[in-house]
Amino acid sequence: HIVVCGHITLESVSNFLKDFLHKDRDDVNVEIVFLHNISPNLELEALFKRHFTQVEFFQGSVLNPHDLARVKIESADACLILANKYCADPDAEDASNIMRVISIKNYHPKIRIITQMLQYHNKAHLLNIPSWNWKEGDDAICLAELKLGFIAQSCLAPGLSTMLANLFSMRSFIKIEEDTWQKYYLEGVANEMYTEYLSSAFVGLSFPTVCELVFAKLKLLMIAIEYKSEKRESRSRKRILINPGNHVKIQEGTLGFFIASDAKEVKRAFFYCKACHDDITDPKRIKKCGCKRLEDEQLATLSPKKKQRNGGMRNSPNSSPKLMRHDPLLIPGNEQVDNMDCNVKKYDSTGMFHWCPAKEIDKVILTRSEAAMTVLSGHVVVCIFGDVTSALIGLRNFVMPLRASNFHYHELKHIVFVGSLEYLRREWETMHNFPKVSILPGTPLSRADLRAVNINLCDMCVILSANQNNIDDTSLQDKECILASLNIKSMQFDDSIGVLQANSQGFSPPGMDRSSPDKSPVHGLLRQPSITTGIDIPIITELVNDSNVQFLDQDDDDDPDTELYLTQPFACGTAFAVSVLDSLMSATYFNDNILTLIRTLVTGGATPELESLIAEENALRGGYSTPQTLTNRDRCRVAQLALLDGPFADLGDGGCYGDLFCKALKTYNMLCFGIYRLRDFNSSTPSQCTKRFVIANPPYEFELVPTDWIFCLMQYDHNAGQSRASLSHSSHSSYASSKKSSSVHSLPATANRQNRPKTRDSREKQKYVQEDRL
Repeated sequence: HIVVCGHITLESVSNFLKDFLHKDRDDVNVEIVFLHNISPNLELEALFKRHFTQVEFFQGSVLNPHDLARVKIESADACLILANKYCADPDAEDASNIMRVISIKNYHPKIRIITQMLQYHNKAHLLNIPSWNWKEGDDAICLAELKLGFIAQSCLAPGLSTMLANLFSMRSFIKIEEDTWQKYYLEGVANEMYTEYLSSAFVGLSFPTVCELVFAKLKLLMIAIEYKSEKRESRSRKRILINPGNHVKIQEGTLGFFIASDAKEVKRAFFYCKACHDDITDPKRIKKCGCKRLEDEQLATLSPKKKQRNGGMRNSPNSSPKLMRHDPLLIPGNEQVDNMDCNVKKYDSTGMFHWCPAKEIDKVILTRSEAAMTVLSGHVVVCIFGDVTSALIGLRNFVMPLRASNFHYHELKHIVFVGSLEYLRREWETMHNFPKVSILPGTPLSRADLRAVNINLCDMCVILSANQNNIDDTSLQDKECILASLNIKSMQFDDSIGVLQANSQGFSPPGMDRSSPDKSPVHGLLRQPSITTGIDIPIITELVNDSNVQFLDQDDDDDPDTELYLTQPFACGTAFAVSVLDSLMSATYFNDNILTLIRTLVTGGATPELESLIAEENALRGGYSTPQTLTNRDRCRVAQLALLDGPFADLGDGGCYGDLFCKALKTYNMLCFGIYRLRDFNSSTPSQCTKRFVIANPPYEFELVPTDWIFCLMQYDHNAGQSRASLSHSSHSSYASSKKSSSVHSLPATANRQNRPKTRDSREKQKYVQEDRL
């Protein structure tokens, strides 16, 4: 059984049970015991009675050892602590949940605890509890860290927050017959994330080879594997490698991470046998064969539950892929010279994030006229509501993913905060070590402030509020964010005003080289009409109350009672609510690797080591570049790829998704996992609407359209430098493509041929010169 305590209300319990007892999971044979000090009201009691075979309620407190004995905590599989996301004082809520952890661990130190935390800085206090041990499955799901991480990743690949949130939530398949955007969106929503051991048929093959085979033959998408370090150090630990490239070979007993519609499908990866299944075309016929019996005997040492729970075969000495990391060829040429200047601290001590010496807040403040003179473009605008009394939301968790070291310095998007200086001054101490961050004191509701930061040229506008929980009326909690969002959408802009001003004033943003007119992205922008209406500005708005999503889009017909994930703003990735993170409690209980994977994907590389460092100093420490820290840069990141031009343009018009998947994997070690498609892609009349929606893991034969953007996991340096020019993922290239696709990585080698008469060599040379200058 498991014990659930903390914030027990009708809403929190029904959401938890709906996800925990979902039919897509393998048989859930777990009894759930709720422990709360107030007796349930009639509605909650009715809910408990409806699930009477699996649910029991005890009145009492986890702070009382007598009550812990009543619920038999010593024999429980885990204890889950739910937090009140809507409380007025998040620090007090976290403190009470930390006390619950202390009480439970004091009574039974070995119990596994999964708790929700609201504030990132409070996570450090859990590490101070002696019996807290993440290696044994204890986990803190920090809502602020993940929420801001999801939103930050959406600045790099719009729509990603929706895609990932749907992957760890259990949703049933809803079939729609007519050919609307909802049909394709819901087919993707039915996918979840699962883990399964890989069959011995894959041993010795490289990760991309297995990935392609699994996708084409088993109809499964594998995005990562678990890697256990061979070093016998005390600090050695399992690492999850996301799309690690072809230098990783699969070993016996490797755990794979899959995206699929249910747990039974994923079993194919375990049952697959080359001898028996090589010529089978229907993946449903891949079942357990006689050859598997021997393997099963080896795996029998782990009970099925533990196999899933441990997430790895702890006793298997040879179960780690061999990594040939420290190969100088893997570091691109000009980077080598650049980075071996070891006396400069460019990264933090773990090598996971870009770092700079602490800056005073006054050095990064822009006045309205300074902001207008600095031609901002391709940047991220963060509209933040907060004042002296607001609870801090922890903006460091937003900035960190955008400063991950797997971006080259010139690719970092400039971040401009627009909001109250008093509030931002309180947050600044945690952000002062990150480069390319500016602050415009003002209000996100002021159009003059928004025009000053060139909001029409930004790659993403993020709307956050720190005031939301001070209001009793739930429907008014999001009033500031909704007002700001509607205000921006109704703005009108002069065509390319920012860039024309740039040329006349003589300013050019970092990376825009005015000495080479035909290469300069500024000219690329002038040739293309920029955004003239606020509706086309990419926005993501954070909401506290799900039902308020109905106010964000004036042109949709969402019913107020529609579940959040079925609404248009959520499907398009323009709204995000913290409630979607509730599903992570169940997902983590059933499989603690899922949380590690999500965290690795969204935080840009936060590790337990980094967390203990932040717990110690509350700041990132700079570190000198060593070969070891530089290899940490060589990790995957999420990107978005436009099909319209570039090496995959031939597949854009009626090609099939499976061919694109295989070509991207073979040519660039790039792993595609979804599509961001125009909402009106199939309308007979040309539509002005630029809204897009998310399609997760389309099937092999899915037909592509030329305007699609593809979600992909891209190598830090694809093909180890072999095709640098042919697949540039620098942010400059995005300026040259139409402003509507500014956040999409275009692939200049084959793109815009008519505008690019230069030879490949001179382009490459130009790129190196530009990188050196930066």
